[in-house]
Amino acid sequence: MNFQKESLHWMINQENDERFRGGVLADDMGMGKTLQAICLLLKTRGSKVKNAKADASSTLVIAPVVALQQWENEITKYCKPNSLKVLIYHGSNRPTDAKSLLEYDIILTSYSIIETDHRYEKTGFKRKGEVVKKPSLLHSIHWNRVILDEAHSIKDRTSSTARAVFNLNSDSKWSLTGTPLQNRIGELFSLVRFLRITPWSFYYCKKCDCKSLVWKFMSKKTCECGHNAMSHFSWWNKNILNPIKKHGMNGKEGEKAMKVLKFILTRIMLRRTKVEKAEDMSLPPRIIRIRYDDLDPEEDDFYSALYSQSKTKFMGFVNAGTLLNNYAHIFDLLLRLRQAVDHPYLVLHSKESEHGEHQWCAVCQDPAEDPVTAKCKHVFCRMCAESYIQSSNTTCPSCHKALTLDLNQKSNGPEEKAKKSRQAQSILKRVDLTNWRSSTKIEALMEELTNIKQKDPNAKCLIFSQFVNFLDLIEWRLKLAGFGCVKLDGRMNAQQKNIAIDKFNTDPNISVFLISLKAGGIALNLTVANHCFLLDPWWNPAAEFQAIDRIYRLGQYKCISVVRLIIPNTIEERIMQLQEKKHLLFNSTVGMDDDALARLTVDDLKFLFH
Repeated sequence: MNFQKESLHWMINQENDERFRGGVLADDMGMGKTLQAICLLLKTRGSKVKNAKADASSTLVIAPVVALQQWENEITKYCKPNSLKVLIYHGSNRPTDAKSLLEYDIILTSYSIIETDHRYEKTGFKRKGEVVKKPSLLHSIHWNRVILDEAHSIKDRTSSTARAVFNLNSDSKWSLTGTPLQNRIGELFSLVRFLRITPWSFYYCKKCDCKSLVWKFMSKKTCECGHNAMSHFSWWNKNILNPIKKHGMNGKEGEKAMKVLKFILTRIMLRRTKVEKAEDMSLPPRIIRIRYDDLDPEEDDFYSALYSQSKTKFMGFVNAGTLLNNYAHIFDLLLRLRQAVDHPYLVLHSKESEHGEHQWCAVCQDPAEDPVTAKCKHVFCRMCAESYIQSSNTTCPSCHKALTLDLNQKSNGPEEKAKKSRQAQSILKRVDLTNWRSSTKIEALMEELTNIKQKDPNAKCLIFSQFVNFLDLIEWRLKLAGFGCVKLDGRMNAQQKNIAIDKFNTDPNISVFLISLKAGGIALNLTVANHCFLLDPWWNPAAEFQAIDRIYRLGQYKCISVVRLIIPNTIEERIMQLQEKKHLLFNSTVGMDDDALARLTVDDLKFLFH
C-alpha cells in the first residue's frame, strides 16, 4: 500500500543516515509493521550500510514468543522461496556457534532468550552449588541489524530484559510498536537509548568531553575521566524528562522540553493511524457495543454480600488512616468483586490446596500465567504483577514482605508440561460438575454466540478474559452446547500456543477461540475471525484495544463486531468510568505526572467503593 511504500523509503533513508541508523516504526496496531520490516530486509538483502562493522548481513529479530511463528509465516507467505533463510532461535536445539548462526538471513528469537543469555553471561547461574557463567552467543555477534517487535517490552529501561537488549551490537536498529508510550514519557527513553543516538542516548560530564551510554556510578565513586557522579548527567533527563515532570507542559521550561521531544520524535519515529490511512487500508466498519445484563437474584445476593464486606473493610482502612499501607488487601478486595461478577465459582473455588507443584498467582489466585517469581519466592502472573506494582504496592500480598520483582525476568512457568498437567490446574477439578450452575455473563455470551451461528454458521469468534479459570468454565459450557473451541493461556508453551492458533485458523469446525488477555492480547494475527467479546474490563483501556486489534487489522475484509459484556451497578461500571478518565488524561496531559496513568489514586479507590 502507498503508506507502506512511503515507510520503506523512510526506513532505507534512516539506515543510511549515520546519525540514526534506524528508528521507531510506530504505526497503529494491525497496519502491517511486520510486513514493512520484511520488505526492508528484502530490499537490503546481502548489503551493509556505510562504515558497517557487522560480522555478516544477518538480521536479529526479537519478539514475544507467541509472535515468532507468525514472523516465519509472514516471511513464507510474502517472500519467494529461499529468498530469505530463516531460523527460529528458541528451544533447546539451538545452534551453538556464530558461524552456523550467520548462515541465516534472519534469526528470530524471544525477549526471554535474550534476557537469559545475557544474565548467564554477566551473573551466571548455580550448578552443584557453584556459580557458572556462560557466554551469550547472540551478544558475541555484531549484527547487521536488530529489530525489536513489540518494542514496548523494554519500556522499563532498568529491567534485565532492557539491559540485555541494550548490550546487543548492530549497525542498524529498529523498534516496532503500536504503543511507543503507554504510561509515561520516561518509557520513550528506552527506545532512544536502544538506538544509541548522540546526544540523546548518552550521559555527559560537565567538566570534560566524557560521554557514556551507561551510568557508571553504581559501584564506584569516580568515572574514568576522574570526575565524580555529581559532575555527570543524563542528556534526556536534563533536557526532557525533568523539566516536564517539574513544570508540566504549560510552563516555559515544560513547553521548551516538549518542543525538544517533538523534534526528536520527528527525526526517529514514523507513526500513522488507521484513521489517517483509512482510504489506503480500506478496512471494514468496526462496531463496538456494550451489552448490559442484570445479575439473577442469587448472583446479586452473592455479589451484594461480598461488596458489603469489602466496603466495610475498605472504610476501616480509611477511618484508621491506613489506606496507603493496605494496597495489597484492597487489590484483593477489588479482584474478588470483579470475579464475582463473572461467576461466583471464581470466588468460591479460586484455590484449594493441592500440595502439588502448581504455581498460583499471589494476586489473582488463578494458575499463574507467564509466571514470574519475587525475591520472597511468591509467584505472580506477569500482567497481574505489573498492575499490582503500578498501583503503588510495595509489599507482597502473600507474605507482606518488601516486594522485589523483575517484571522482565524469564518466565519460570512449567513450559514443557503436558496438557494433563494444565488440566490439573483447572477450576473444573474443584467444581462439582454434576450440580453445574452457569452465570448471567456466561449465558449472555451463549446467547450472542448462538445468534451469530444462526446467521453465519462459518463465523469465528474471539473471547477474551483476564481470568483463566473463567475461560475454563466457559469452555465447559461451550462444549455442552456443541461449539468447537480452542484456548490460549499462559499455562501453554510456545508449541502448544502455535497448535491452537493454527487449528483456529484452519479447522472449519472450530468457531470459538478462548484467549487470556494476559497471554494473547498482543502479537497475534487472527483476521479469520470478525467477532470479538471482552468479558471483563481491564484497568488499562489500551490492553482491550490491543485485544480488539487481533482481528481489526490488514487482511480483514468482514465487518467487525466487538461486544463488551458489562454487569450494571457493579464494580465493572466504575472501572469503565476510570478507563475513560485514563483515556482523557493520556490525550491531554501525557507526561504531567510520572505515575498518573499507571496508579490508582486514593480518590480512585474511594470512587470504586462509592
